[in-house]
Amino acid sequence: MEQNIIIKFLDGQTIEATLAEPLKSSSSDAEVTLKENGIRLCYSLYDICCIYLLGKANWSMPPQPNEVLEEVETTTGDYYQVRTHGNKKSPNGFYGFPTDRDAPFKSIFFCTNGVRMRHQQRPLGDILQEQGAVTPKAVKEVLEEQKKLREKKVGEILAEANNLPQEAVENTLSSANQSGKIPKNARIGDILIAAGLVTREQVEEALSSQQQGKKKRVGELLIDKGLITEDQLLTALATKFGMRMVDLEKVSPSPEALNAIPFETVRQLKILPLEAHRNRLVVVTSQPTDPTIGDSLRFSTNRSIELVVANSKQIEAAIQNYYVKSEDQVQDLISEMSDDIVTVEEEASDDARFSESDSQIIKLVNKLLLEAYQRGVSDIHVEPGMGKQPVRVRYRIDGVCQIAHQIAATYQNAIISRIKIMAKLDIAEHRKPQSGKILLRQERRMLEYRVEVTPTVGGKEDAVLRLLANSKPLPLDKMGFSTPNLKGFREILAKPYGIILCVGPTGSGKTTSLHSALGHINTAERKIWTAEDPVEITQQGLRQVQVHPKIGFTFAEAMRSFLRADPDVIMIGEMRDPETAKTAIEASLTGHLVFSTLHTNSAPETVVRLIEMGMDPFNFSEAMLGILAQRLTRRLCPDCRESYQPSREEYDELVRAYGARRFIEHAMPDYSDELTLMRRVGCPKCDKSGYRGRIAIHELMLGSEAIGDAIKKNMQVNQLRTLAIDEGMRTLRMDGVTKVFQGQTDLEQILRVCA
Repeated sequence: MEQNIIIKFLDGQTIEATLAEPLKSSSSDAEVTLKENGIRLCYSLYDICCIYLLGKANWSMPPQPNEVLEEVETTTGDYYQVRTHGNKKSPNGFYGFPTDRDAPFKSIFFCTNGVRMRHQQRPLGDILQEQGAVTPKAVKEVLEEQKKLREKKVGEILAEANNLPQEAVENTLSSANQSGKIPKNARIGDILIAAGLVTREQVEEALSSQQQGKKKRVGELLIDKGLITEDQLLTALATKFGMRMVDLEKVSPSPEALNAIPFETVRQLKILPLEAHRNRLVVVTSQPTDPTIGDSLRFSTNRSIELVVANSKQIEAAIQNYYVKSEDQVQDLISEMSDDIVTVEEEASDDARFSESDSQIIKLVNKLLLEAYQRGVSDIHVEPGMGKQPVRVRYRIDGVCQIAHQIAATYQNAIISRIKIMAKLDIAEHRKPQSGKILLRQERRMLEYRVEVTPTVGGKEDAVLRLLANSKPLPLDKMGFSTPNLKGFREILAKPYGIILCVGPTGSGKTTSLHSALGHINTAERKIWTAEDPVEITQQGLRQVQVHPKIGFTFAEAMRSFLRADPDVIMIGEMRDPETAKTAIEASLTGHLVFSTLHTNSAPETVVRLIEMGMDPFNFSEAMLGILAQRLTRRLCPDCRESYQPSREEYDELVRAYGARRFIEHAMPDYSDELTLMRRVGCPKCDKSGYRGRIAIHELMLGSEAIGDAIKKNMQVNQLRTLAIDEGMRTLRMDGVTKVFQGQTDLEQILRVCA
């Protein structure tokens, strides 16, 4: 039987539809068929406020034991009185059932991102009694005291605070009323001041005390009387507001979560980001009654927010531990490297070596650089805060930035100056960017850091250091190629001439792939020239050149020089301009094997981009051997990942990500009870993130005859992609989904790097 529904989106818009698949709280999508035109669509629950399941509720069913009455306020400003099943919780939402027999729906599914506040209708005192925290007698006494506080008059408060007889206060007020000289709107405090019984300051204190008394809640009064602890109150409030309790001494925040919310917001709201999922953040608070916390975080992060509860002392300690390093902690950080001997190396020059006396700053900066190398960091980001905010040091590990240290603001200028000195930059220049590099020798290791210092607002300067540790090329069979891609790539590497391009964004491993390709063909019979900026990987047998654009030695100039130096193979670090691209294509047509990189998103897009740059389609189609597009995505930690049986909804999401038609054509795994995937868990070796290291996903488009004809006809990107898939290409997303089925990563990471 069809289930008619009405979907209400976060912007208040509604649509009528029927459910194409049963709606489950564990699913992240709703598959529906539109009433208007019969089209079947899939909507993300992240974009939906709530879903009304139309029909009449079954009132003959007896209430369930865990059923509670709740009021739910949505982000669209609507309020609902519903019955819920308190123990059934899901990160994506929950069901509510009507309390009105005439309601036009039999249930509502409230999506997490659409709920502003929910709370049980029963009093907090009842929940505390149910949990065994207090007795009925204690609750009754506190409620009576709360009533007295809310009804207490200013005169009573003044009399108690200032040892005034209540009789004297009442006589003064009575005399003032009988005199007829007091205006009707005169305040009691003003009358008592005029009578000389109290001062203005005492009246203001009494008024403040009265307001505080009126705001006193049952939980606060119970704590004040020593009847319950803060933890007991928070447990009861968590139950009332449908939140879960966490113990921050037993769980640790993930690096992704800590990076998701700025420190200033964390400090201001007194919260702690705990978990980061695809569209959802789990955030710890000690103020579950304050709905503005969730509102602020939803707006600032553009994610759905699940608030969980912990006591204020644990949150404060965690903020200090994970965010702010005091000056004493800086001393501890420095002392950790007391046994490490690090010296700064300078490139050979006629200038005298610059030396600086030993200091805390020297040790601190050396510690940061050495620690980054030991942790496998690719980039170090040094970000001074505004005013007295701390210096934030972030490490990029496996492609993701993580907060490594928060250092007191008093160190910020000295840290940046020390980095400038080590990179031989002008420490007096604060208005324009500067580039340099640092060479460190630690024992027998030589470490190289490329430094970029950039002015930021408030007269600050950020420093970003990229670690260029000397590395060796990997063999092709260790590069993570699928079997068809490895076979195809080896075939084009065996060609005597032509052009091979490796494309992708910065940091996607293009240079590593090209050096692996060069290593595969690097023999004594071949002369191989490379022009790079910078030279990150060195190989025996290659003649490698560092370009210097500032002095006019560009990639195009290096290319012209190579062609006069009897090459067999040429590798150009990047095609930055049409001149370099044209020269490379011409060289590939005249008996040379040419490699290069380009910043494009996919293999088919690269063809269109080069034609738009002015390349001749006929020449390029004849020269092109293949285009390899790639991305790096995080690998599931091999020490803690676990296998599991995916749900049907999760399997369907993988099918959609791959493409339903191609999924069947390419004979991908069917859904069955034997199908297993791998998921992250978290352990000390992966810093409890569940990921360690990265794997490459590839898209290899070979220069077949059909592809060459399509290039000559200036075929559009989508048409060229379809043709390439028909010819055997697998897109980046297809290769990624294949590696999900192989247990190497998960879909969340694939979607993070693939459009």
